[in-house]
Amino acid sequence: MICSVKQYTGVTNGSDIFLRRSTRPAPVQRSLFLPSLPAHQPQRSGISVQKALHVSAIATLGALPKPTRMSVVKCQAFEADRSQPIESSVELPKVDAKLEAAKKLKIGVYFAMWWALNVVFNIYNKKVLNAYPFPWLTSTLSLACGSLIMLVSWATRIAEAPKVDMEFWKALFPVAVAHTIGHVAATVSMSKVAVSFTHIIKSGEPAFSVLVSRFLLGESFPTSVYLSLLPIIGGCGLAALTELNFNMIGFMGAMISNLAFVFRNIFSKKGMKGKSVSGMNYYALLSIMSLVILTPFAIAVEGPQMWKAGFDSAFAQIGPNLIWWMAAQSVFYHLYNQVSYMSLDEISPLTFSIGNTMKRISVIVSSIIIFRTPVQPVNALGAAIAIFGTFLYSQAKQ
Repeated sequence: MICSVKQYTGVTNGSDIFLRRSTRPAPVQRSLFLPSLPAHQPQRSGISVQKALHVSAIATLGALPKPTRMSVVKCQAFEADRSQPIESSVELPKVDAKLEAAKKLKIGVYFAMWWALNVVFNIYNKKVLNAYPFPWLTSTLSLACGSLIMLVSWATRIAEAPKVDMEFWKALFPVAVAHTIGHVAATVSMSKVAVSFTHIIKSGEPAFSVLVSRFLLGESFPTSVYLSLLPIIGGCGLAALTELNFNMIGFMGAMISNLAFVFRNIFSKKGMKGKSVSGMNYYALLSIMSLVILTPFAIAVEGPQMWKAGFDSAFAQIGPNLIWWMAAQSVFYHLYNQVSYMSLDEISPLTFSIGNTMKRISVIVSSIIIFRTPVQPVNALGAAIAIFGTFLYSQAKQ
């Protein structure tokens, strides 16, 4: 910043100004090198650092008590091309407002990606299961693909590798067990019934959450929370009774998935509390441990011989598209879950719950349109009631 003294007769560098001890107060400070300058009342001013600044006035602030009595110079400054000092009323850009707008935009992008990726995953997942009905292998491939993506990201430093210890893995183990059960159960359900029906039943997860928390953990909730469960349970029941392609295995798979994910959330809140791991890395580590848990069970339940025979038959009917479908459902499964955990870092649990409800609506509607699932009016009414109850639950819980 350049500082100088401006007079109408000339300009002198501000570095020539110095303080001199004075034995008596003077109305104007005189310098050995400067002519007398008329003093005037100082005005409030702002300072711009983008242009040269000139001193427009020098005035004393009055005498100080002995022995530190000395004159003090106070300068006003204005930009080189202005005739008056800069007014302090000029407002600076509101950084907080810009940051808040950027954060809202970021959350909006996360939500849009979360819903879009989830819709694409469900479409390809259902295509694979229709042609190649091996849900245990399909679930394993989903976890394996996500684990591979993150291992490569860490190795190439695209993403920062988390620093965890053995205590972290111990706390993560029950979360991974519940996550594995919920993931496989949901895939088994979608292999037996329509995608829309699976997600209608899965919208009843809040009911399981309240019941487990109340009877196993001893937690209590306001009356409004219990009342919000009525439309959830009633809507799911109405949708199940009027489902044209009802299958008990598919229904029970969705119910088991609900229960497993409730325990996953409980274990995650208790065991992972205080663990400093980002949402993206947390889900990556969860996928790796779930893959280790699931692989031996998948081999035992289905096995390589069944997988090969089923693949040969499906490939003969579908062709190379089968491989693309399997790869797509695996990649999009990891991506949508990763984005959902990343968004959880930025938003409150209430906002996340509402977003999850809207996600189910998008999946149900899109799957009905794409797969041309026959839906009766009563079935649609039950789905709407259940989803609306989920929204009421998120509001009452908050």
